[in-house]
Amino acid sequence: MSPTTQNTPQKLPRRPINGVFLLNKPLGISSNAALQKVRWLFRAQKAGHTGALDPLASGLLPICLGEATKFSHYLLDSAKRYQTTIQLGHSTTTGDVEGDIWQQQQVPPLSREKIEQVLAAFCGGIRQIPPMYSALKKGGRPLYELARKGIEVEREARPITIYAIELLSFTETTISLDITCSKGTYIRVLGEDIAIALGTRGHLSWLHRIQTGHFALIPEYTIEYLESLDEAERDALLLEVYAPVDHFTKVQVPAGRADYFKKGMESNIEHPAAAQVLVFDAETCLGLAEITDKNRLVPKRVLNL
Repeated sequence: MSPTTQNTPQKLPRRPINGVFLLNKPLGISSNAALQKVRWLFRAQKAGHTGALDPLASGLLPICLGEATKFSHYLLDSAKRYQTTIQLGHSTTTGDVEGDIWQQQQVPPLSREKIEQVLAAFCGGIRQIPPMYSALKKGGRPLYELARKGIEVEREARPITIYAIELLSFTETTISLDITCSKGTYIRVLGEDIAIALGTRGHLSWLHRIQTGHFALIPEYTIEYLESLDEAERDALLLEVYAPVDHFTKVQVPAGRADYFKKGMESNIEHPAAAQVLVFDAETCLGLAEITDKNRLVPKRVLNL
């Protein structure tokens, strides 16, 4: 064996690990870069995140490993909660601190009463035009690629829901908010619209996600914390593979029918009809199923555990 071969580090093999890690994504890196780092640390064969955060946003980014990726879209579709600060006085080309100054306007005198009156108008169902600096596609190309070339295209307003906005604090030129909203909400656009409603212009200077669906941020669950642990300690932090849908009704597969379920075959079951249930064999989750009005257990998403 040559000296060169002897000094080459062994590549660690991937492993079929399953579960959910609630990453506190740092500023300055993309969601995909954070995902790949977590996947590498766990040596996972497969991984996916559940709703991207911009590089200049931080906070909760649930990472699904292995078979948990089969449930990731339930978190993509879930409500999100953010804390953010809007810098008033000028807007930027990107809606955050990364962009160039675009439109400037003097900030009128602010009061808690005035701000809360404006915020109330944004609660409930509203329509929002997605920003050019977004991953939405037009003609197969992400809008941000067009925006970087100075090209602006027409975007259709989309319905979103703002469930709650709480005013945390304000100064003469900033307001800090706690926002709970539906999927598809662009907080950058909401910040710009709130600033305009206050009689000025604005952009986000800070954005931090603290909740996705029923998952809350655990601040210490950072990449640096993962790096400080050994493999067994990291594995102990993972939530169950079915954690994204843990709130679904749970049923036991009929006795002796687990193999049928794993093969995608239907079974009879004594249980009321339900569109989605989590199916277990003893303590092992087998996957998701539908129970028809004829008491048939129909596999919809089978786990390979």
